[in-house]
Amino acid sequence: MKSGSGGKLTRQLTAPGATHLLLSCEHGGHSVPSKYRKRFVAHQPLLQTHRGWDPGTRQLGEQWAEALGYDLHLSTTTRLLIDLNRSEHHRRLFSEISEGLSAEEKEEVKAIYYRPHRQAIVDEIKRAVAVGKKVVHLALHSFTPVLGGHTRRAEIGILYDPRRAGEVSLCGSWRAALREAQLDWRVRMNYPYRGTADGLTTALRRQFSPDDYVGVELEVNQQLVLQGGRCWGASRKRLIDTCNQALAALEAS
Repeated sequence: MKSGSGGKLTRQLTAPGATHLLLSCEHGGHSVPSKYRKRFVAHQPLLQTHRGWDPGTRQLGEQWAEALGYDLHLSTTTRLLIDLNRSEHHRRLFSEISEGLSAEEKEEVKAIYYRPHRQAIVDEIKRAVAVGKKVVHLALHSFTPVLGGHTRRAEIGILYDPRRAGEVSLCGSWRAALREAQLDWRVRMNYPYRGTADGLTTALRRQFSPDDYVGVELEVNQQLVLQGGRCWGASRKRLIDTCNQALAALEAS
């Protein structure tokens, strides 16, 4: 699904400035479409974990979109049905729960939940590029504090391709803005995953040139999300404000 309106998008594309911000949230919920609920009956606890979704990302994305008047490309279907951040032929596109679907059912899931989300993002990039905009795509994710017995030692991860100068510049400016805000967050680059690993931004880099597309994945430690209330609200505002500073620096360069 996509939140936002065509009116917002039109205003963005016609507004002054060379940069167009695109926000996406691939794992914003853990809902299971009714047709597949029987398959997930025995897996309800798993749906609530990081395996099922990225907690906090929908809140962050909706606040960001509302604050700036942007659209948000949002999916709330659990990644345990199909992972929108995997390439279509990735061996883990379907989880161990949904892997048993028939070929026909898998094709239906792709057609209804996977391709429309990704195609809508491609279409928006093309529209922006056609009117002379450079697209900055922020894909919003969160990560579990402990995985496989190993503690992740960062509050924020910023993922990018170090071979693309625009991404290097934006991410460096964002990290600097976070440090200048005197936060006690540990901000790490290309952590806890590589920015060039299989994913939506990696696929889009193959389709669009560095002059047209800057793709960044934000990874937020779910410990920040679990603080809830005012603390998590303040964290969301800091992320948005510091990124806006970095975007302004990119626009000015």
